[in-house]
Amino acid sequence: MAIANILSIAGSDPSGGAGIQADLKTFAARGTYGMAALTALTAQNTQGVSGVHLVPPAFVAAQIADVFGDVSVDAVKIGMIASAEIAGAVADALFPHRGTPVVLDPVMVAKGGAPLLAREAVEALTRRLLPLATVLTPNLPEAAALLGEPEAADRVAMEGQATRLLALGPKAVLLKGGHLPGGESPDVLATPGGLRWYEGVRVLTRNTHGTGCSLSSAIAAELGKGRPLADAVAAAKSFIAGAVRSSDALSVGSGHGPLHHFHALWA
Repeated sequence: MAIANILSIAGSDPSGGAGIQADLKTFAARGTYGMAALTALTAQNTQGVSGVHLVPPAFVAAQIADVFGDVSVDAVKIGMIASAEIAGAVADALFPHRGTPVVLDPVMVAKGGAPLLAREAVEALTRRLLPLATVLTPNLPEAAALLGEPEAADRVAMEGQATRLLALGPKAVLLKGGHLPGGESPDVLATPGGLRWYEGVRVLTRNTHGTGCSLSSAIAAELGKGRPLADAVAAAKSFIAGAVRSSDALSVGSGHGPLHHFHALWA
């Protein structure tokens, strides 16, 4: 079988833990060929973000168009969008390719707390990009921001918010429960066919930088390889759990360190 080609549309993290750097590592670790169209440059490290420089929307669209014009793209992951104009440019560029699976990770706030999505861009993301998404992958704060509601604090509230997000247009929603209190990290997948829970045990580590980027990228890789969504989510969640458990093998920075994307290969 041909190796799947996966495109990330996202921002850059020069410290390598999140953004397109994490996406490309994830694509490679999952046995796919990774490509990237940049939406923004950031100045950041494991301790936080100190600056953001946006790519002009027309140039974001040109990157996407050139990739699709030459390469057979099997799946797309969308990460940091940053502005309403970039959201519109990405939506316009992807609209002709609506049959391609799209994983939308609504990156709003960096691990250190810096905002990565302008307030006015939330509406544009909701209106333009959600209807193109095969699956939306928000964490609890992101889901609350998209819905204009308080953050979910239990599984019942998560189910309600996942269902309401589904009504906004994506084909499916994977609501991540990593912010829930306690020792578990459950995620719920909402589709028109119902709800499915994916269980997980919380790993006690500070090395969680890029977890959301990497999970959405792993799902995109699995969808690009032809896996059904439910199986793609299960494989991606298992991969991330291993990457987090193995993260202490790395020594990167003094803040929130990255995952070990190649934990299964660097034995």
